[in-house]
Amino acid sequence: MKDAAGRHQSGEDTVNALSSPLLLVIFLGSASVIWGAGIFLSDSTDVLCHRLHLGEALGGVILLAIATNLPEVAITASAALSHQVGIAVGNILGGIAIQTAVLALLDAVGVRPRRPLTYLAASLTLVLECALVLAMLTVVVMATQLPESLIVARLTPGVILIVLLWIIGLTLVRKARRGLPWPGGGNAGESPENGGETQAAQAKRARLQKTSLGRAALVFGVGAAATLVAGVFATRSGEVLFGRLGLSGVVFGATVLAAATALPEVTTGLTSTRLCDYQLAVSDILGGNAFLPVLFLLATVLSGKAVLPAAHHSDIYLTALGGLLTIVYLIGLIFRPRRQWLRMGPDSIAVLVLYAVGIAGLALIRT
Repeated sequence: MKDAAGRHQSGEDTVNALSSPLLLVIFLGSASVIWGAGIFLSDSTDVLCHRLHLGEALGGVILLAIATNLPEVAITASAALSHQVGIAVGNILGGIAIQTAVLALLDAVGVRPRRPLTYLAASLTLVLECALVLAMLTVVVMATQLPESLIVARLTPGVILIVLLWIIGLTLVRKARRGLPWPGGGNAGESPENGGETQAAQAKRARLQKTSLGRAALVFGVGAAATLVAGVFATRSGEVLFGRLGLSGVVFGATVLAAATALPEVTTGLTSTRLCDYQLAVSDILGGNAFLPVLFLLATVLSGKAVLPAAHHSDIYLTALGGLLTIVYLIGLIFRPRRQWLRMGPDSIAVLVLYAVGIAGLALIRT
């Protein structure tokens, strides 16, 4: 552990010694790699879901959710090994709100039929995923109130319950995919307004279906590795660069850092919407948000400390903000709005407004 902490400190000193222009180049270059890797991740996930019979929703919850959150995995592990548990907590909780807001971006620029994203992707399976995210966030808040001394064998009741809840959630999502006691099995089905897949999407899907399982797995692994490495570089360079510009740690974590680590979700989501895989695009975001709290187990085991009780007021605030935004989209998935304003559904507009107000409110939180 000491060696790991020493290597972490040495790495920090190296990054701090770099000039601001060079840090900007590293940050933008890493972001470009993450963007490109996300395309390969989305394409290969589509093949894996088809070959392994996972379905779009379950594939988004498991494969894409874990792969696109690899930057958060690396940041959490690094922060835990250096016993900077506050960074680990802020990184996990701060990313949920902005990743939910990514759905508004996909709604605005990724959807080709002029209908809201929640209208095209709506299904009870996605509603179930929203409920899973809310349940995970509720347990997170509860665990922050437990005493730090409540830890045995590097485990706390909170992180154990979070992992169990995530596994149960995956089981329910898989069961829901097989059918629900609702008309249409709980899926909205293809609406005549969406026009079906575009010709380009159909051609691309045909090519993907011809790809072998082994090749898809290889592409997925390379894309995941590239996302992991580039995510670490983007985070390290961005933290130092924007710190020099006077951005506070809390605001940086909730905006720039969260945006950098959310890049995989943006690119995979846009790729999925171009293929008319709207359920996969939404499921990727919801699945990633449900998976992020599981990283508290990693942080707790590596640091040997009860991580969640170390959460700051701002962390709990951002957790609540993420839950609020999730509720908005849960309502959208149920009511399926048909009209758009500014190329977005009313739920996406509401999410953007709430997110902007929520981030502005960070400045009012006592430290």
